[in-house]
Amino acid sequence: MKETALITGATSGIGEATAYEFAKQGIHLVLCGRRLERLNTIKAALNRLTKVHILNFDIRDKEETLIAIKSLPKEFKCIDILINNAGNAHGLDPIEDGSIDDWDAMMDINVKGLLYVSKAIIPQMTKRKSGHIINIGSSAGKEVYPKGNVYCASKHAVLALTEGMRIDLNPYGIKVGAVSPGLVETEFSKVRFKGDAKADLAYQGYKALEAKDIAEIIYFVVSRPYHVNIADLLVFPTAQANSVTLKKL
Repeated sequence: MKETALITGATSGIGEATAYEFAKQGIHLVLCGRRLERLNTIKAALNRLTKVHILNFDIRDKEETLIAIKSLPKEFKCIDILINNAGNAHGLDPIEDGSIDDWDAMMDINVKGLLYVSKAIIPQMTKRKSGHIINIGSSAGKEVYPKGNVYCASKHAVLALTEGMRIDLNPYGIKVGAVSPGLVETEFSKVRFKGDAKADLAYQGYKALEAKDIAEIIYFVVSRPYHVNIADLLVFPTAQANSVTLKKL
């Protein structure tokens, strides 16, 4: 019987790349995101490889999230793998100049949204006493960098929640881990800088990680034998040593 994975933030970046990687392996997919057109495009592309179901909702909305996941058809209801990928960064400001709207967006998506989706899926895993949860963190969850304040706080929370989940779900045999990338060239900077010219400069002068690099790592993590759980994985591009040390050409 094929496993089924639910991936949030599946319309671009790491989420989309993970959907493609999982589809190549024949894993059935529930793809979640806010952009319905993108979800339909990805579904059409992946249907030739595996079974795909899409859920169009915003994980910031608790009720919408719970209703969407409850609506899954029978053949997709049993979620074996949960990839909590949806996340965002807004702004790069010192704390005294930060936008409260930006703060709300980051905490609502990166922390509360992850919790809402997990709340909808975990009960079925505990009932079956099986499942695997991967939370996509960030190197920003390991260290705080200048002007990273609230974004770093949200990603520190993701790692704390991962550790808490792993402890609480241990009696049920459920695997829980985090994959925390450094600099990955995706839409991340365009969102963070709201289309400003800074976004185009973010990945210049060095080779950043690509979404597919992280997708391959995520598949490696979920494909380990039952007795192996990769609990916490930090990955940088070679050019990056930590959040503030970057070798540029």
